[in-house]
Amino acid sequence: MSEKRRDNKNRILHNGEIQKADGRYRFKYQDINGKTNYVYSWRLDKNDPTPKGKTRDLSLREKEKQIEQDMFNQVVPNGGNFTVITLVEKYVGLKTGVRQSTVAGYKTVINVLKKEPFGRMRIDKVKTSDAKSWLIKLQKKDGRGYSSIHSIRGVLRPAFEMALNDDLIKKNPFAFELSSVVVNDSVTREAITRKQERDLLKFIKEDAHFCRYYDAIYILFNTGLRISEFCGLTINDIDFKKMKINVERQLQRSSNMEYIIEKPKTESGTRFVPMTIEVADAFRRIIEQRENPKVEPMVDGIVGFLCLDKNDMPMVALHWEKYMQHIREKYNSIYKVQMPCVTPHVCRHTFCSKMAKSGMNPKTLQYIMGHADISVTLNTYTHVNFEDAKDEMERLSLIKAI
Repeated sequence: MSEKRRDNKNRILHNGEIQKADGRYRFKYQDINGKTNYVYSWRLDKNDPTPKGKTRDLSLREKEKQIEQDMFNQVVPNGGNFTVITLVEKYVGLKTGVRQSTVAGYKTVINVLKKEPFGRMRIDKVKTSDAKSWLIKLQKKDGRGYSSIHSIRGVLRPAFEMALNDDLIKKNPFAFELSSVVVNDSVTREAITRKQERDLLKFIKEDAHFCRYYDAIYILFNTGLRISEFCGLTINDIDFKKMKINVERQLQRSSNMEYIIEKPKTESGTRFVPMTIEVADAFRRIIEQRENPKVEPMVDGIVGFLCLDKNDMPMVALHWEKYMQHIREKYNSIYKVQMPCVTPHVCRHTFCSKMAKSGMNPKTLQYIMGHADISVTLNTYTHVNFEDAKDEMERLSLIKAI
């Protein structure tokens, strides 16, 4: 009978275990794919001290237990050799039929990971503390905003969840609340007051240069349209007889200047938005002043876009964001009372808040805004303060008295 192998402390070594000449222990095993692998440690048992000058690590037999558990759970060893970036690329590659804006977001995350050492980490080595530390670094050291980090984590979390479901890892390191790690420093897009809206529109209307944009901005303030929905409107979408706007598409432009037609943001986004007389008049002026281009631009078979740029191509969100930025900058250079940041989306916020404060039925407002969930209408787009509450109490008191 052969003598059992022992270490330098005269302890019996198990099958696959050896102690090398330098004192380090090694365990040899075959993974679920039949491939031979090795793990090492300076300690055989968890109670062994770490040799002087060596980094403390799990003992060999602790590692053996992990390997045994992984093989029992059919976890692929070494995370399938995926790095964070190759995992994200695989995840993105499986996402088909997504919107252009979503594709652009995926590209942004991949580009960020390509520049980060974190992106080259093997996925089975990424711990929750690593994920948290990296997100904190993005904010504190790199200066990225909360919304940007939220978007990045919004890709990494499901990507790691896919790895978990594929038995590549044992735990999703991004399964934590982002707000518990990164400070939410994002600026809430608030609706402006009715006075601010009146002052801004008056300024635009009377300005020799910016007056050309008055009608479009008036429409945004008084319909609640998303800017991409407004850009996607054609002459035929404006029904002056029935006083309604047909909203059935968004017009967007990609980073490579490709024009794209997409369906509205939600299924509820396809809708008819009623027009007031003033809004209808603004549309009439836009159509009357629209110059006929030499070649009518066509995007995915759609023609007749309301607003064209100097190159006779349809205007997109970026145009209006820049126009409104320049308008606000000029306004604030003239008046002491400064105008807050007003974007096309703030126009939408403002319209929704106005309608809510006016007592419009919430379900009606939800339909006009094209929200799939009424909680978005009530919680995100309405801004009510003490004065609004006071006015509403007084109004109800008068009704009760009658």
